[in-house]
Amino acid sequence: TGTGLKAVAENSSVTEFILEGLTNHQELQIPLFFLFLGFYVVTVVGILSLITLTGLNSHLHTPTYFFLYNLSFIDFCYSTVITPKMLMSFVSTKNVISYAGCMTQLFFFTFFAVSESFILSAMAYDCYVTICNPPVYTATMSPQVCLPILLGVYVMGFARAMAHTACMGRLTFCANNLVDHFRCDILPHLERSCTSTYVNEPVVFVVVGIDIGVPTATIFISYGRSKAFSTCGSHIIAVSLFFGSGAFMYLKPSSLLPMNLGKVSSLFYTIVVPILNPLIYSLRNKDIKIAMKKTLSKKSFS
Repeated sequence: TGTGLKAVAENSSVTEFILEGLTNHQELQIPLFFLFLGFYVVTVVGILSLITLTGLNSHLHTPTYFFLYNLSFIDFCYSTVITPKMLMSFVSTKNVISYAGCMTQLFFFTFFAVSESFILSAMAYDCYVTICNPPVYTATMSPQVCLPILLGVYVMGFARAMAHTACMGRLTFCANNLVDHFRCDILPHLERSCTSTYVNEPVVFVVVGIDIGVPTATIFISYGRSKAFSTCGSHIIAVSLFFGSGAFMYLKPSSLLPMNLGKVSSLFYTIVVPILNPLIYSLRNKDIKIAMKKTLSKKSFS
């Protein structure tokens, strides 16, 4: 993707963007820095703990935890793409990001966000098979099935990231490079384009609509048929926050959504969901609790 991003950068008269950040109120900058730093530390510790437990305990080497392991990995990368740069905005006088850096952030953010939406679908299907067809679960969710599903998840993420970055690369940004957001995102940058965005807007609406609509339908059909809404309620909460805030941001006309509300909506799927996932899948999961006790007891014994 490096060559493509270099070509994208050459297509613009702007060499850098200034991100306004989450708020202009100076008295809130330091408190927000420590707040989101705390969120990020909790997220990273929770995700790495979940990944470590899944890797160290053989009884967790099942399709369910295979997908959970990958969800945790995606959440870690997803959060790391956004949060460190966001934290810098609270303590720097001028939050500048290069054009190439901005397109890189946009690419990887899109890649991991779309990958997350489809890995959640895979987890819902796994939940459906577990409840509805337990006798054939091992055959249905064999490695020969799980690996292609996971490959498809990452291929979808890569394809969408390339599409959005390529569409952004065809635009030219002139003069006003001040972007009213805390990260590089599609809609705020479209407002700063001095060339027509007639191609970009339908692409965003259609592609994001598919990336939200298809996984959401898959998840709710799977849970509905398996009557798993009660047993997988925590998963439903995470899914609703992730897809709901994404739809609120991208599937409404920009004229109806002030950018301040857009930034708040972005916080849910960039900050809140990655911190919730490890908490939901560990604190409400008996297998993870057993694995944690075994791991801690081994360390205490040694």
